[in-house]
Amino acid sequence: MAHIIVVGNEKGGAGKSTLSMHIATALTRMGHKVGALDLDLRQKSFGRYVENRLKYANEHGLDLPTPDYHDLPEIDPATLKPGENIYDLRLSAAVATLEPDSDFILIDCPGSHTRLSQVAHSLADTLVTPLNDSFVDFDLLAHIDGDADTITGPSVYSEMVWSARQLRAQAGLQPIDWIVMRNRMGAQQMVNKEKMGKALDKLAKRIGFRVAPGFNERVIFRELFPRGITLLDLRDIGVKQLNISNVAARQELRELIKALNLPGVTPDF
Repeated sequence: MAHIIVVGNEKGGAGKSTLSMHIATALTRMGHKVGALDLDLRQKSFGRYVENRLKYANEHGLDLPTPDYHDLPEIDPATLKPGENIYDLRLSAAVATLEPDSDFILIDCPGSHTRLSQVAHSLADTLVTPLNDSFVDFDLLAHIDGDADTITGPSVYSEMVWSARQLRAQAGLQPIDWIVMRNRMGAQQMVNKEKMGKALDKLAKRIGFRVAPGFNERVIFRELFPRGITLLDLRDIGVKQLNISNVAARQELRELIKALNLPGVTPDF
């Protein structure tokens, strides 16, 4: 069976689509067969990223390793049986299509609470939650006191993950390996950065996730999307000498892939 990686939280602007593309492309470059789905049916940032990649590669005669992206299939509402949910069926049909030929299926969730996102989380073998280095984003996971020292309780997204874990347990499936990744971190060691680190470590022990090395704030991530390329494609598109920032960013990606601890994966890029 394919190992399902879900990239999700319930807040937009956390970098889910950029992260999804980099994980999927890294795995593909290492020789793994990767299927991909985007559950943000309105914006489809991840789907657009893949589309931009295929277009750029075709226009420039490049062979860029690319995940096998599929849209969710359409289903005629008239065919639904009593009690069936059309979104459940669309997602299960897409996964069933990708699974026979995939080592991994990566699912990018929308930055909001939807039925599709709920179901996808219950399918996750590995759940990756990117989190901007801000207590505004931290509030998605847990509530804290005014000094950011005491966690007063879990928040909406953590409760949704807990529900997904319960569903998997009832179905006799392996527990979700939940990884929270700090994203867009500042280069300087500021007070907020230190407080965020301590708060995440406390919360990790309390609700059961691992904290993975994340990405620093870098301009290059904003420049890659229109061409559909990733950090790992720079030499393929003619960049002969990587600058210090690009090298550091590739190392951050390598450390993240290593921290995910996916079955049969050894980062070798």
